[in-house]
Amino acid sequence: MQVKANQPSLHDTIIALCDTARPFERARTVDANKRLRHETRTLELFRPGDRLAGTEWAGHVALVMRVNRETWKRDPSTGLWNRTRETSYHVANVVIDATTAATAIRAHWGIENRLHYVKDTAFAEDASRIRVNPGVFARLRSVAANLLRFNKAENIANTRYRLAIGGIDALRQLRFM
Repeated sequence: MQVKANQPSLHDTIIALCDTARPFERARTVDANKRLRHETRTLELFRPGDRLAGTEWAGHVALVMRVNRETWKRDPSTGLWNRTRETSYHVANVVIDATTAATAIRAHWGIENRLHYVKDTAFAEDASRIRVNPGVFARLRSVAANLLRFNKAENIANTRYRLAIGGIDALRQLRFM
Protein backbone atom coordinates (compact mmCIF):
# COMPACT_ATOMS: atom_id res chain seq x y z
CA MET A 1 0.00 0.00 0.00
CA GLN A 2 1.33 3.42 -0.89
CA VAL A 3 1.49 5.87 1.99
CA LYS A 4 0.49 9.39 1.02
CA ALA A 5 0.13 12.69 2.81
CA ASN A 6 -3.57 12.03 3.51
CA GLN A 7 -2.29 9.85 6.38
CA PRO A 8 -0.06 12.56 7.89
CA SER A 9 1.08 10.81 11.07
CA LEU A 10 1.96 7.56 9.30
CA HIS A 11 3.49 9.43 6.36
CA ASP A 12 5.72 11.56 8.58
CA THR A 13 6.77 8.57 10.68
CA ILE A 14 7.66 6.55 7.57
CA ILE A 15 9.71 9.42 6.12
CA ALA A 16 11.59 9.87 9.41
CA LEU A 17 12.27 6.13 9.58
CA CYS A 18 13.64 6.03 6.03
CA ASP A 19 15.78 9.11 6.61
CA THR A 20 17.41 7.77 9.78
CA ALA A 21 17.49 3.98 9.43
CA ARG A 22 19.66 1.86 7.19
CA PRO A 23 17.84 -0.27 4.58
CA PHE A 24 18.33 -4.01 4.93
CA GLU A 25 17.89 -4.64 1.19
CA ARG A 26 17.91 -2.69 -2.08
CA ALA A 27 16.86 -3.29 -5.67
CA ARG A 28 17.36 -1.18 -8.76
CA THR A 29 15.42 -1.36 -12.02
CA VAL A 30 15.90 0.55 -15.25
CA ASP A 31 13.40 1.15 -18.04
CA ALA A 32 15.47 2.54 -20.88
CA ASN A 33 14.08 4.41 -23.87
CA LYS A 34 10.42 3.54 -23.46
CA ARG A 35 8.13 6.23 -24.87
CA LEU A 36 10.86 8.87 -24.86
CA ARG A 37 11.61 8.12 -21.20
CA HIS A 38 14.50 6.63 -19.29
CA GLU A 39 13.49 5.74 -15.75
CA THR A 40 15.64 4.38 -12.94
CA ARG A 41 13.90 3.15 -9.79
CA THR A 42 15.73 2.35 -6.57
CA LEU A 43 13.75 0.47 -3.92
CA GLU A 44 14.94 0.31 -0.33
CA LEU A 45 13.43 -1.95 2.34
CA PHE A 46 13.27 -1.04 6.03
CA ARG A 47 12.02 -2.83 9.13
CA PRO A 48 9.73 -0.56 11.17
CA GLY A 49 10.99 -1.84 14.53
CA ASP A 50 9.25 0.05 17.32
CA ARG A 51 8.74 3.26 15.30
CA LEU A 52 5.01 2.58 14.99
CA ALA A 53 4.52 1.48 18.62
CA GLY A 54 1.56 3.21 20.19
CA THR A 55 -0.06 3.97 16.85
CA GLU A 56 -3.00 2.32 15.13
CA TRP A 57 -0.51 0.88 12.64
CA ALA A 58 1.50 -1.09 15.23
CA GLY A 59 1.35 -4.77 14.40
CA HIS A 60 0.00 -4.14 10.89
CA VAL A 61 3.16 -2.90 9.19
CA ALA A 62 5.96 -5.44 8.82
CA LEU A 63 7.85 -3.70 6.01
CA VAL A 64 8.48 -0.11 4.93
CA MET A 65 9.59 0.65 1.39
CA ARG A 66 11.00 3.78 -0.20
CA VAL A 67 11.10 4.13 -3.98
CA ASN A 68 13.27 6.82 -5.56
CA ARG A 69 12.50 7.41 -9.23
CA GLU A 70 14.71 9.40 -11.52
CA THR A 71 13.16 9.97 -14.91
CA TRP A 72 14.67 11.53 -17.99
CA LYS A 73 12.01 12.61 -20.49
CA ARG A 74 12.93 13.61 -24.00
CA ASP A 75 11.16 16.63 -25.42
CA PRO A 76 10.51 15.75 -29.08
CA SER A 77 10.35 19.39 -30.16
CA THR A 78 13.80 20.30 -28.81
CA GLY A 79 15.48 16.91 -28.50
CA LEU A 80 16.59 17.84 -24.97
CA TRP A 81 16.22 15.56 -21.96
CA ASN A 82 14.56 16.86 -18.76
CA ARG A 83 15.13 15.15 -15.42
CA THR A 84 12.56 14.69 -12.68
CA ARG A 85 12.95 12.99 -9.31
CA GLU A 86 10.21 11.54 -7.16
CA THR A 87 10.10 9.57 -3.93
CA SER A 88 7.20 7.40 -2.81
CA TYR A 89 6.68 5.40 0.36
CA HIS A 90 4.92 2.06 0.73
CA VAL A 91 4.12 -0.37 3.54
CA ALA A 92 3.33 -4.08 3.63
CA ASN A 93 2.00 -6.39 6.30
CA VAL A 94 4.49 -9.13 5.33
CA VAL A 95 8.23 -9.07 4.75
CA ILE A 96 9.12 -9.76 1.12
CA ASP A 97 12.32 -9.42 -0.85
CA ALA A 98 13.17 -6.26 -2.78
CA THR A 99 12.69 -7.78 -6.24
CA THR A 100 9.17 -9.00 -5.38
CA ALA A 101 8.30 -5.64 -3.81
CA ALA A 102 9.56 -3.73 -6.87
CA THR A 103 7.50 -5.96 -9.18
CA ALA A 104 4.36 -5.51 -7.06
CA ILE A 105 4.71 -1.72 -6.94
CA ARG A 106 5.30 -1.55 -10.67
CA ALA A 107 2.33 -3.86 -11.38
CA HIS A 108 0.06 -1.55 -9.38
CA TRP A 109 0.80 1.24 -11.86
CA GLY A 110 -0.34 -1.06 -14.66
CA ILE A 111 -3.79 -1.03 -13.09
CA GLU A 112 -3.69 2.74 -12.76
CA ASN A 113 -2.60 3.24 -16.36
CA ARG A 114 -4.76 0.58 -18.01
CA LEU A 115 -7.98 1.18 -16.09
CA HIS A 116 -8.25 4.41 -14.12
CA TYR A 117 -6.48 6.61 -16.65
CA VAL A 118 -8.54 5.18 -19.53
CA LYS A 119 -11.78 5.65 -17.62
CA ASP A 120 -10.80 9.24 -16.81
CA THR A 121 -9.72 10.20 -20.32
CA ALA A 122 -11.50 8.01 -22.89
CA PHE A 123 -14.75 7.76 -20.94
CA ALA A 124 -14.57 11.14 -19.10
CA GLU A 125 -15.59 9.43 -15.87
CA ASP A 126 -14.41 12.31 -13.67
CA ALA A 127 -16.68 14.71 -15.58
CA SER A 128 -19.71 12.46 -15.17
CA ARG A 129 -22.73 14.13 -13.59
CA ILE A 130 -24.46 10.83 -12.80
CA ARG A 131 -25.52 10.90 -9.16
CA VAL A 132 -28.00 8.02 -9.03
CA ASN A 133 -26.30 4.61 -9.02
CA PRO A 134 -22.93 5.86 -10.32
CA GLY A 135 -21.41 2.44 -9.60
CA VAL A 136 -23.57 0.85 -12.30
CA PHE A 137 -22.20 3.23 -14.92
CA ALA A 138 -18.64 2.76 -13.64
CA ARG A 139 -19.04 -0.99 -14.19
CA LEU A 140 -20.47 -0.40 -17.66
CA ARG A 141 -17.41 1.72 -18.53
CA SER A 142 -15.16 -1.10 -17.31
CA VAL A 143 -17.06 -3.66 -19.37
CA ALA A 144 -16.77 -1.41 -22.44
CA ALA A 145 -13.02 -0.94 -21.92
CA ASN A 146 -12.52 -4.69 -21.44
CA LEU A 147 -14.58 -5.46 -24.56
CA LEU A 148 -12.47 -3.07 -26.61
CA ARG A 149 -9.26 -4.58 -25.22
CA PHE A 150 -10.55 -8.07 -26.02
CA ASN A 151 -10.90 -6.83 -29.60
CA LYS A 152 -7.22 -5.74 -29.56
CA ALA A 153 -7.89 -1.99 -29.37
CA GLU A 154 -4.59 -0.22 -28.71
CA ASN A 155 -6.13 3.21 -28.27
CA ILE A 156 -9.50 3.10 -26.48
CA ALA A 157 -10.51 6.69 -27.28
CA ASN A 158 -9.68 6.28 -30.98
CA THR A 159 -11.51 2.95 -31.17
CA ARG A 160 -14.60 4.46 -29.50
CA TYR A 161 -14.56 7.24 -32.09
CA ARG A 162 -14.21 4.79 -34.99
CA LEU A 163 -17.08 2.69 -33.66
CA ALA A 164 -19.25 5.79 -33.27
CA ILE A 165 -18.73 7.00 -36.83
CA GLY A 166 -18.82 3.46 -38.27
CA GLY A 167 -22.38 2.87 -37.13
CA ILE A 168 -23.97 -0.53 -36.71
CA ASP A 169 -21.61 -2.19 -39.20
CA ALA A 170 -18.60 -1.31 -37.05
CA LEU A 171 -20.34 -2.63 -33.94
CA ARG A 172 -21.14 -5.94 -35.70
CA GLN A 173 -17.40 -6.53 -36.18
CA LEU A 174 -16.79 -6.65 -32.41
CA ARG A 175 -16.09 -10.07 -30.97
CA PHE A 176 -17.68 -10.95 -27.64
CA MET A 177 -16.10 -14.40 -27.15
